Amino acid sequence: MEKESRLIRTAFLLSLFTIFYNLAEGMVSVFFGLEGETLALLGFGIDSFVEVISGLGIAHLVWRMKYRKVEHRDRFERTALRITGFSFCLLATGLLAGSGINLYTGAVPETTLAGVIVASVSILTMWLLVRAKMKVGLKLRSDAIVADAGCTRTCFYLSLILLFSSLMYEVLHIGYFDILGSLGIAWFAYREGREYFEKARSKTLSCNCNRDKTCY
Repeated sequence: MEKESRLIRTAFLLSLFTIFYNLAEGMVSVFFGLEGETLALLGFGIDSFVEVISGLGIAHLVWRMKYRKVEHRDRFERTALRITGFSFCLLATGLLAGSGINLYTGAVPETTLAGVIVASVSILTMWLLVRAKMKVGLKLRSDAIVADAGCTRTCFYLSLILLFSSLMYEVLHIGYFDILGSLGIAWFAYREGREYFEKARSKTLSCNCNRDKTCY
């Protein structure tokens, strides 16, 4: 029982770290995205703010786990999932529109150096978070925490896209790389939006985890 309590406390601290990290990352990314006129970094920053909403739902769920066994999502968690799903779809639409406008007008970023730095820091942070969340989630046999690790893994992929597009633009100064980065982030945002709507429709939380760290 004491071991489970420690694991739940660790999971809660990880959820809080994710929330505050995404807030900081979002503010930095949006500021420098607007400053450098890079759509990919701006979209990445807005994505970080959307992840905060999802993080609040996970933190709320883990907090409930401290007091009783949790098998169903409550109203707060389902509402957070719906808001997150809607926000991701809205972000995807905005990035598609922005990419089209930039392509038509020929607008290019002033610099993407900030994107290189933000993405590099995010890649390391997300990789460590995925490992920690997956470890705790599997030990607790918690589908929600394992799924949250999967969402963090998506953030890791988004960081790779941002790093690639920012680095290539900074080296070659070809505006299409920023647009490609924006479209890549839009695709992930749309996919995440659909998944969050599906989760919101399901109240039950269940997890059957194999030794190969997969859940079904």
